Amino acid sequence: MNLRAPRGTRDILPPASEVWNYVESKIKEIYKKRNFKEIRTPLFEETELFVRGVGGTTDIVEKEMYTFNDKGGRSITLRPEGTAPVVRSYLEHKLYGQSQPFKLFYFGPMFRYERPQAGRYRQHYQTGVEVIGGDTPFIDAEVITLGIDILREFKMEDWVLHLNSIGCRKCRPVFIEELKSFFKKEPVCGECSERIDRNPLRVLDCKNKECADIKQKAPRIIDFLCPTCSEHFSEVQELLEEREIPFSIDPTLVRGLDYYTRTAFEIKTRELGAQDTVLGGGRYDGLAEELGGPRAPGMGFGMGLDRFILMFEKKQMELSGNDPLDVYLVAIGGKPVQKESWKKLNMIRRAGFSADMDLLMRSPKNQMKAANRIGARFTVIIGENELEQGVVQLKDMDEGTQNEIEIDQLIQVLKKKTGEVK
Repeated sequence: MNLRAPRGTRDILPPASEVWNYVESKIKEIYKKRNFKEIRTPLFEETELFVRGVGGTTDIVEKEMYTFNDKGGRSITLRPEGTAPVVRSYLEHKLYGQSQPFKLFYFGPMFRYERPQAGRYRQHYQTGVEVIGGDTPFIDAEVITLGIDILREFKMEDWVLHLNSIGCRKCRPVFIEELKSFFKKEPVCGECSERIDRNPLRVLDCKNKECADIKQKAPRIIDFLCPTCSEHFSEVQELLEEREIPFSIDPTLVRGLDYYTRTAFEIKTRELGAQDTVLGGGRYDGLAEELGGPRAPGMGFGMGLDRFILMFEKKQMELSGNDPLDVYLVAIGGKPVQKESWKKLNMIRRAGFSADMDLLMRSPKNQMKAANRIGARFTVIIGENELEQGVVQLKDMDEGTQNEIEIDQLIQVLKKKTGEVK
């Protein structure tokens, strides 16, 4: 039997996993500096959460979800996106009773049954933020600028911010009726012709070529905004301009989920060649109520890490946070030397240094090759003579020098050479 990872999934192996760890840790630093706290939700939820939250007429719910009945006969779905689970958790644990707004971030795998391609997998990884419990334009601007700050931190400069407002429950119904009338007169694709009556906004999200030109001629939601939504959208733009963040108003931008209201945005980039979305999100003021909770306006974004890391690797950026080992320990001899080397390895680690040794106890030549390959700062060599005399050989791999020192002085010498108090 030739077992392989399922189609649309893959293993992330070293050294690629080091890149992932580096990118994720840098993004977490950015979140925490802005007072966002981490949340971790289950990988699967009751299917009803996504039907009600994401929308029963969306592609995600109709075509892409991994849904099954568990042994108790309950309909369960693997998490296809991050916002609905976060809002469910916010409501379940009554976080609305705490100081608002609640600023959260998440990392984790999402699952969608779609055609695999570069940077898009059926099990893909995503990070995102959610700010729940407030509807001021400052929250919108905070979330959007946070996404841009991430791109800038990783020196991603070839991006365009697409911005739109899709109104609220008061002004959107009038626009939807106008859309229905318009699209019924146009030769949209077969899939969109079925969407017109159920949810004409989905036509604006269509990727088929025959609908591309038609969408550009369609009515624009920003021409139908109520005074409150119009003012909100204007203030968001003003706040972005104050941060000197350029943006492009995109009347066709509606995102692919039904819970969005007012602000919707996407950041597209050419870092991978053709322009594509690397990060997107928007406001969802009615989602908490749709899920049976009290009113709790929210704003957030999601970013696909698979695609982002592809861009990172393409730029061939150095992993400044990927520090090599401090010490690699080489044992030359039989069992007594190997056991004593194991003790010294743990002594070095307890002192706060990163350290390793060859657990297969291969030849001294192969052990030294491993020290070079790993890029250890120092190599500590223990042989039978060193064991008898209570000394070790300390090799400075950068300077190419090697000195004999007493084993009791090893930690002190390492601290002096690194200039750190471990």
